[in-house]
Amino acid sequence: MPSFATIAASVIFLATYVIVAIGKIPVYRIDRAGAALLGGSLMVGLGILSADEAYQAISFDTLTLLLGMMIVAANLRVSGFFRLVTYWVTQHVRRPLALLAGVVIVCGAFSAVLVNDTVCLVMTPLVLDVVLRLKRNPMPYLLAIAMGSNIGSVATITGNPQNMIVASLSQMPYAAFAAALAPVAALGLVLTVLLVAIGYRREFFSGERFASESRPPRYHAKLTTKTVLVVAVMVALFFLGQPVAKVAIVGGAFLLFTRRVNPGKIYREIDWPLLVMFAGLFIVVAGFEKAIVTPELAADIGRLHLDNAASLTAVTAVLSNLVSNVPAVLVLRPFVANLADPQRAWLIVAMASTLAGNFTLVGSVANLIVAYRAANRGIRIGFWEYFKVGAPLTLATLLIGLAWL
Repeated sequence: MPSFATIAASVIFLATYVIVAIGKIPVYRIDRAGAALLGGSLMVGLGILSADEAYQAISFDTLTLLLGMMIVAANLRVSGFFRLVTYWVTQHVRRPLALLAGVVIVCGAFSAVLVNDTVCLVMTPLVLDVVLRLKRNPMPYLLAIAMGSNIGSVATITGNPQNMIVASLSQMPYAAFAAALAPVAALGLVLTVLLVAIGYRREFFSGERFASESRPPRYHAKLTTKTVLVVAVMVALFFLGQPVAKVAIVGGAFLLFTRRVNPGKIYREIDWPLLVMFAGLFIVVAGFEKAIVTPELAADIGRLHLDNAASLTAVTAVLSNLVSNVPAVLVLRPFVANLADPQRAWLIVAMASTLAGNFTLVGSVANLIVAYRAANRGIRIGFWEYFKVGAPLTLATLLIGLAWL
């Protein structure tokens, strides 16, 4: 008969992941962060984990890295850097297809260095301003932001939260991670341009031209220069093998040392609930692993042939669409660590969990950010509108990633 700890851990785990997957529950106003915090607290409160075990379960490297990158991205946003880049792109393109390619490349490149959710948050209103002023159909460009950001974030450890977790769990060097997955991201960005253009042929193959953007944006030159220099130094240190969490938090903290910006503006840009959700999920998964993952269960999971690249890709992709990519990575942790080639397996998990986010509109937080920001401007991205491009793009990029790895 199952013990109390086994039953309690199962209920807490399932309830937490249901709320994380759907974002809310009827009647109550608890969100994903609150659900993760409540689940983690119950794991400790009911004696499934001790307080020391809960603290040890939290990957402080991941939280530190994410916080540091959020501070950096906040400085880039406040300085007007993103507005400046958007203006530069519109100054150098005259056709819709070139603008689409510019949006995909910019969002993908930024997401390879910064967190993709932040890129979507910043770029959506900027791109909308441009395309609406040019009287273009905004839908394909919105899809390009979400899909390009997701795919670009595959390239590096700092591209998205799940990659940060994978790097923390696998202790994989930044350069090795980028060498393995940057080619997948590059091919995926090219495919994104092609599939979005084919899906909206009237927009991109009409032969129309438009005038260049004429109004220079406002930006803070000194803060922009300082932040870009700090980012360049950080990336160089990443590739030189310095611990990414240490570099990120030192770089972020250095940017707070300024006379030009009130720190409150930066703090308001940080996604504090995301950090809380991560901490809670680490504890929930640790409690589940301690109480549920017996040698017998591990053997049953082994029958899914996770040591096979195709099987691991499929399981990761499906799980990521069921419970979201970050929880999926954490669920797979105890099983991936015991595979014959864990480093290759972790790369597959990072690749599949990220690319699977393009399958549906609710497949990743980045997609939802784009949809929410667009809705604020009266533009609704429908489920099928997204799916007709996102589903084939996901399947094609997963096959590319699987073939490459």
